[in-house]
Amino acid sequence: MSDAVHLLIPFAACSADGCRERLASLRLPNLERLLAAMAPAQQVAGDEHTLSMPHERVLARECGLQAPDGLLPFAAWEAMQAGIDPAGQAWAWVTPCHWRVGTDHVFMHHPQELALDAQESQALLAALRPYFEQDGLQLAYEAPTRWLASGPLFAQVPCASLDRVVGRVIDAWMPRGEAGKPLRRLQQEMQMLLYTHPVNEERSRGGQLPVNSFWVSGNGVLPPGHAPEPPPELRITHYLRDAALRQDWAAWAAGWQQIDEGEGAWLLQAAGAGQSVAVSLCGDRQARTWRSAGGGWRRRLAAAFSRQRAVDWLAEL
Repeated sequence: MSDAVHLLIPFAACSADGCRERLASLRLPNLERLLAAMAPAQQVAGDEHTLSMPHERVLARECGLQAPDGLLPFAAWEAMQAGIDPAGQAWAWVTPCHWRVGTDHVFMHHPQELALDAQESQALLAALRPYFEQDGLQLAYEAPTRWLASGPLFAQVPCASLDRVVGRVIDAWMPRGEAGKPLRRLQQEMQMLLYTHPVNEERSRGGQLPVNSFWVSGNGVLPPGHAPEPPPELRITHYLRDAALRQDWAAWAAGWQQIDEGEGAWLLQAAGAGQSVAVSLCGDRQARTWRSAGGGWRRRLAAAFSRQRAVDWLAEL
């Protein structure tokens, strides 16, 4: 087993005003010292309008997955890891969700706010399945807020990552163009079907949000012969994701302190011991990767006190 380690940090920063305010007061001494002793390597350029998030594009790069924006086949990739043969088909995740429809926009709540249980989810899936099948799409249960689907449509329609749309106005992220028309129609039909579904009527009586639509993500075709396992050195930290999606910037900042005091300190120790180390910081616009640059680590670590502040790097993401 390799001694190398690559830490991937999604939602290291984002363009939200609350995040920018918290950035100014973050103190990340271990990360600063680590980055100062490393060499900048790859960069994933883009902006906040790409369908696939920067951390997803870094993950795809490290796993050897090459696909256009919005068609990174993570659903097929994870299905293969679970022992399901993708069989050259297009796969996708379907997330049951609640849309708050306003006069001029549609807002998506975080799926966790539904507190959807397995029985409710499976009942809703059973109601939707025949309509999906009419469009040549197969639908199966995986978890309360994640269903697994397959069908040719998922190879043709670039879809925005769930991480792009949770807690946001989604109008700009709806499936686009003529290729996206069948999926938009299906979403509209399911809104009508779900409106009077017994599960939703019971949830509404209990003061819970109804499930009134779904979101497709992780769709695409896995290349033939692709290995299902991620690189053994890759580690992904999720301390920041849910806080960022909830826009709870106090919790997000606390998550960064946990990373700096935990993984940051550990990586410094590993680098000092001669281990090969990499760090990918991923925002909502771009991602940057730093890698250890061979010998002389102890000298570089000792000299890393005139370093650029970590928050300056984060502000560029």
